[in-house]
Amino acid sequence: MLGLSIQEIISRLFTLVIAFTLHEFAHAKAADLLGDDTPRAAGRLTLNPLAHLDPFGTLMLILAGFGWAKPVPINPYALRRKTPAGTMLVSVAGPLTNLLLATLGALLIRFGVASIYTQPRSVFPTLGGFLLEFVYINVALFLFNLIPLAPLDGEKVLEYLLPAQWREGFYKIRQYGPIFLLLLVIVGPQIGFDLFGTIIREPLMRITRFLIGA
Repeated sequence: MLGLSIQEIISRLFTLVIAFTLHEFAHAKAADLLGDDTPRAAGRLTLNPLAHLDPFGTLMLILAGFGWAKPVPINPYALRRKTPAGTMLVSVAGPLTNLLLATLGALLIRFGVASIYTQPRSVFPTLGGFLLEFVYINVALFLFNLIPLAPLDGEKVLEYLLPAQWREGFYKIRQYGPIFLLLLVIVGPQIGFDLFGTIIREPLMRITRFLIGA
């Protein structure tokens, strides 16, 4: 499977179930706290992974390095009644949850709960190997989801931060966000622009090393 070891596949599977589930739950919980009951009505205010995982999106992340979960439905008008920043706050809750998960995993490594240098002796990953993969993937999800292109969370953050006079132009091009993102991920590497290698990889490695103290 694209050069992945069995230990890496197992680590990714467990990590993605946790990371995607808590990412989407964070969106749902934030919306619920801000007065939008749409996620609750849709059955998304739950920690049950089956409510959040998209099978194909999860498989793509394991194999190709990018993927997705089921988006949490929200009502922007209900959120704005609570605060103008409502939609942005709901959006940023997901990536921040991934960063928190990465930090918690890194703390276990720093406190010596498990060594990241121990080699696996079976098909199952060591605890240290799992934790390192857990930190790495959650930081990657944090950074990837903050890219300011729809349907990623960063698009809503950018919308809120933009000056009012720029938003009309932003609204005209936002519909093309998924196309731009798809081109960056699939076509970009073919023309010498690797989204992950050019933009994400360096901050990903720096943040991961900082968190684990390497």
